[in-house]
Amino acid sequence: MDKLRRVLSGQDDEEQGLTAQVLDTSSLSFSTRVKWFAVCFASGILCSILGTAFLWLPGGIKLFAVFYTIGNTAALASTCFLMGPVKQLKRMFEPTRLLVTIVMLLSFILTLCAVFWWHKKGLAVLFCILQFLAMTWYSLSYIPYARDAVMKCFTSCLA
Repeated sequence: MDKLRRVLSGQDDEEQGLTAQVLDTSSLSFSTRVKWFAVCFASGILCSILGTAFLWLPGGIKLFAVFYTIGNTAALASTCFLMGPVKQLKRMFEPTRLLVTIVMLLSFILTLCAVFWWHKKGLAVLFCILQFLAMTWYSLSYIPYARDAVMKCFTSCLA
């Protein structure tokens, strides 16, 4: 029956194995996963910093938006090496992270739209700030009680 399902789906055993290997982090050793996480995360930070440096150049707003967005995307994608892409996507869209994930992904897209299609520099910067805030809030969701602590801190500062 399983063979029939693979034949009907158009995938042979080799393709099935490759797909499973790509989607399963256990096919990589722990040290390899950590190394690639570090490389991807560091390149994401480097792109974000480079993008910020481009902001100060004349006409560098497009490079800023592109590099900053690529940097945040690479930093987000780096966690796929630690837990695997399927598990990462499942965790991203859990109810506790759903809203911030949508805001984060939309801010990635809207940043690029503001720069390339709408030609609105101010909007691009605003969406980059939104990217930063969404990524921060998203990252805090993985630390137990971190978002609660941040909320208490802000409410005590405002009260």
